[in-house]
Amino acid sequence: MLELKNPHSVLAALQTRAGDVVEVRLGDQSPSGAWQQVVELARSVGVPVRTGRLPGGQPKRRDKSGEKSARGGRTSLAVAAVRPRSDVGLDELLQSAGAEEHGIWLALDRLQDPHNIGAIFRTAAFYGVRGVLLTTNQSAPLSGTAYDVASGGLEHVPFTQVGNLARALRGARDAGLWVMGTSERGEDELPEGTDRDWLVVIGSEERGLRRLTLEHCDVVCGIPPRGEIASLNASVATAVMLTVLCRP
Repeated sequence: MLELKNPHSVLAALQTRAGDVVEVRLGDQSPSGAWQQVVELARSVGVPVRTGRLPGGQPKRRDKSGEKSARGGRTSLAVAAVRPRSDVGLDELLQSAGAEEHGIWLALDRLQDPHNIGAIFRTAAFYGVRGVLLTTNQSAPLSGTAYDVASGGLEHVPFTQVGNLARALRGARDAGLWVMGTSERGEDELPEGTDRDWLVVIGSEERGLRRLTLEHCDVVCGIPPRGEIASLNASVATAVMLTVLCRP
């Protein structure tokens, strides 16, 4: 069970799969803003909304950073208990490959920071990415943190979780996708615009793409720096790649 604290993540879950939202629990203050929308929508679809102190902790108060501390005071946090979204099979993920309008898919090779994963899903939803492949080994799980950072993106982009990425990349190529690896040492030019179906592979934060992953790439592209910093955070690099690929 996920505990979601971002009201936009909860709204997206209520809008797309309300049956998986078990309950919404409010703190001891009246909801406002997006949480008020959550409460109204939850009640309209029959999801329980409970009030009172949240379970599992002492009363909290806001510190200088805007977060809550456990030193006393009122609790205004709200959370929702939501079942994880189900993944799909690889064939279903790739079923729109070869359509008249080209598309983009992503593969995440052993990403270990749930904040990066969530940010990538949010960007993927923004750009209409058709699906995301996630590795199960040495990778961060799709936790509540990832859902909250995605701010609803995880509800709108289908995904599959695979134990063998190399095999999945072969399947993607067989389905007609071109596989683009990403690396700060990539020597191929990043194409502008989507002139074919692309599967863009993002490597882990520390070690990048594995050798076997690179062997299954048609091209390996990088983002040439113009300043003193030579590399980008994985989620930022993904956003840059998608911005270039999605240019009309």
